[in-house]
Amino acid sequence: MSGDSLRDGLAAFLAKEWGAPVEVELVGVASAGARRRNVLFDALRAGERIPLVATIIPNAVLQLVPIEVEASHLRFAEAAGMPAPHVHAVCEDGTFVGGPFFVTGRVAGETIPRQVLRLVERDGALGPRLARQCGEALARLHAADTLLAHARITKAADPIESTLRAVEALVQGLLQPSPAFTLALRTLERERPAPPARLCVVHGDFRNGNLIVGPDGLRAALDWEICHLGDPMEDLGWLCQRMWRFRNDALEVGGFGARAELVAGYEAAAGRFEPERFRWWKAMGTLRWGLGLAGQAKAHLDGSVPSIVMAASGRRVAELEWDVLMLLQRSFAS
Repeated sequence: MSGDSLRDGLAAFLAKEWGAPVEVELVGVASAGARRRNVLFDALRAGERIPLVATIIPNAVLQLVPIEVEASHLRFAEAAGMPAPHVHAVCEDGTFVGGPFFVTGRVAGETIPRQVLRLVERDGALGPRLARQCGEALARLHAADTLLAHARITKAADPIESTLRAVEALVQGLLQPSPAFTLALRTLERERPAPPARLCVVHGDFRNGNLIVGPDGLRAALDWEICHLGDPMEDLGWLCQRMWRFRNDALEVGGFGARAELVAGYEAAAGRFEPERFRWWKAMGTLRWGLGLAGQAKAHLDGSVPSIVMAASGRRVAELEWDVLMLLQRSFAS
């Protein structure tokens, strides 16, 4: 879609939504991974300039949940005290901008991981503060009343068992066998923890790259489409995996902080850190991401989502095989 068409589509939708004339000035396009497009723009209404972002799903094949469900996750998170962009409007009609989308407030800051780490390099106090803020934010989300979550939020009585079964299907669907991933799955089956004492709302993809960070620290968490009811240690384990450190491996939390700082923030906000469950979910997350990368490459190869970004994902599968084997050796060696 051309810039003019995109601008006109956003203006037409917001004028209809707000019941008043709206002009739109496009600001740019932000990085949004392989499956979505984030358009930065200003909406001009009755002399007011409103900085906004439209998160667009350009291909129905790439939509994991209905756009209204993801927007509801953002609203839930904001109400729980988690830093999250405010949702202004949701549109399921793909004719305005070429796909369903929602509009949120624009939060200033860095999202590109290497830029986040450069901020941290310039201010020695920022990394520990950011890690602690991540712990505090996750604790607030995990403490929120699940009865207020969207009725269609994904849930399972036993998130451990349901995750194992989902990963089993991914292993079986690989284009070529992976002895490393198969061994990891069998080890995680054998070492599975008991179901969590309570289910909570988890973000599902809370990590460096989905955070907006400024000199003051955490400003917002993005990408809420796989938010679900599950084990709170899933979020902490995911944040601490090596692939989100971007070569800054010495700092376990996103390449910017230490685990102790994350845990201190989590417990200060009334979260309960469980080390054994954390280690299990950290290994499981590494396995899932390796399988996810293989799946993205497969989607390009079979033509369902032709994309150079999806194709390039396949080159990192061997790296994740190594990572998960090293985690299993350290955590579950007999």
